[in-house]
Amino acid sequence: MKKNILLAFFTVLIACFSGAAFGQESVAKDTDSSMKEALYKKYKREAQTYDKKEFDALFFAFFQKQKEAKLVLSKEEFYTYTVKIAAYSEKLGLLYKDQKAEAQKTKQEWLDKSYAEYLQSKKQQP
Repeated sequence: MKKNILLAFFTVLIACFSGAAFGQESVAKDTDSSMKEALYKKYKREAQTYDKKEFDALFFAFFQKQKEAKLVLSKEEFYTYTVKIAAYSEKLGLLYKDQKAEAQKTKQEWLDKSYAEYLQSKKQQP
């Protein structure tokens, strides 16, 4: 009887401490992830309806704006472009099953782009 009570006590004790240890919130890897997720939800359908011509226009507009030395995109503008390009990449993976892995990789690369890195690259432009 005493062993059962002791066993129950230790079980409850371990459960309490493990819940406290594993229940901690993890720090977000990307501080802008919530903004990216919201923009992705907002623009996913729109970007996936683009035809090649519309996508090319979006893609080239993004790179033209990035290259302009005097123009700095806002955080929302930057992520809007990257999210739309990522969503279009996902569409290509759905259309061409043999390129699904490559499309997922490309999508993730675009979603991983960082506004802070963009600002650093703007500072380094001549």
